[in-house]
Amino acid sequence: MIGSNGAGKSTLIKALLGLIPYEGRISTDVKPEQMAVHMQFNHYASTMAVKYIMEALLNASIKKDKKLRELIDFFDFGQCLNKRFDVLSGGQKQKFTIIMVMYQEAELTFYDEVTSGLDFENRQRLMDKLTEWYRDKRDTLVVVSHYYEELEHLVDKLLILDEGRVVAYGSRQELFETYCGKVVYILDNNPKNREIASGFSAIKAPGHLIALSCRSLEAEQKLVSSLVEAGANFKRSNSDIEIMYINAKEKFYGRA
Repeated sequence: MIGSNGAGKSTLIKALLGLIPYEGRISTDVKPEQMAVHMQFNHYASTMAVKYIMEALLNASIKKDKKLRELIDFFDFGQCLNKRFDVLSGGQKQKFTIIMVMYQEAELTFYDEVTSGLDFENRQRLMDKLTEWYRDKRDTLVVVSHYYEELEHLVDKLLILDEGRVVAYGSRQELFETYCGKVVYILDNNPKNREIASGFSAIKAPGHLIALSCRSLEAEQKLVSSLVEAGANFKRSNSDIEIMYINAKEKFYGRA
């Protein structure tokens, strides 16, 4: 689930969990008590070690519960169990809540900005852990993130929200082809590259980039020949979520 601040992402999650009143209808066989959630901000008591909080909230014993110990080991969290929550690092705080969320093995799990506040290296490490844990499982995840590159390797479907409205929903690949074409070639936005790109099909991109769309193999071959001949540096992508998101909004509001 992606969208700018105020798009309604967290509000939608809270509505699905039955935490707030809402208008409309939610059609699902999964009840709120069968869902788990990692909210963007989580706070716990700092008067005791986190192991006691974990055991109390999960009604489980770390020593006796094999599944819980497996999760603690998977996230290398064992050395943190005797610490208070307020002295944990940002990444350790995220791991603490993630362990308790994963332990529930819910039919539907929400991760709302799970890497918020972490630096790039720790964000990547945490997302790799999530991907590894869920790779062969049947769990359904809804991941909310502002970091588009994280989602490219994790999600099957995308829900794009803006100001409380659904801009687009569907498989990641289908949405990319709808709004971007088969592939896009991405260049730095500078005078030389703008001149190279002038004869090709440009689509919307972040201001520092140029995105050229190819909707056929023939168009791609022609573009690549021109880029190579001009000695341009470029990146090829068939999954860039940020560029897809920008162009989906352009079309939704009739600007493209």
